[in-house]
Amino acid sequence: MGQTIHLNTTRMQCIGAYLAQPEGKPKGGIVVIQEIFGVNAHVRSVTDRFAEAGYTAIAPSFFDHLETGVELGYDEAGYTRGKSFVAELGLDRAIEDIASAAEAIASAGRIGTVGYCWGGTVALLSAIRLGLPSVSYYGARNLPFLGENPKAPVMFHFGELDRSIPPEMVQKHREMLPQMELFTYPADHAFNRDVGDHYDEASAKLAYQRTLAFFDKHLAHAA
Repeated sequence: MGQTIHLNTTRMQCIGAYLAQPEGKPKGGIVVIQEIFGVNAHVRSVTDRFAEAGYTAIAPSFFDHLETGVELGYDEAGYTRGKSFVAELGLDRAIEDIASAAEAIASAGRIGTVGYCWGGTVALLSAIRLGLPSVSYYGARNLPFLGENPKAPVMFHFGELDRSIPPEMVQKHREMLPQMELFTYPADHAFNRDVGDHYDEASAKLAYQRTLAFFDKHLAHAA
């Protein structure tokens, strides 16, 4: 369904992005924010799925700033390289790329973001700093930013078995951002990723339904 395009950034460097278009007029636009593994086959399939739901969807290849075409596996080597890439990239540059991606699909209507793991924290920051309605899946790096006031609605999804985000961290989200929707599931970290051992089909489907309802409310049907 999708295609790879070139995305201009604020730093005068083009990066790649995977763009998927819906059939007919889009209901809005969604920036899909990867985990630490790059824009790989799983991220492209997630992007396609949002396009199938009626949204123009784009997944920026953030790591192109550092190395072109990074697609990592979910083994220890991929995890180690991915952590190195996100540490070198930094969150500020990622937010700049989100702004560029949102501008690239602005003709679709209102724009939101959805992010997973590292991308979950970037999604939260997209609401805080860019004012984009955002859905954050299991963002383990959220805690330092919970004191900042989001300029747009945020929905949070967490797995109750996720050792990287213990219950007290989830509770901090409830206490510091009580106005935002938060859901937990009987699942582990990365329960939405339909490759690997942590996938939980029932939790992933329910979270996806809630995510689509969020975007239909704040993008498709927003005044």
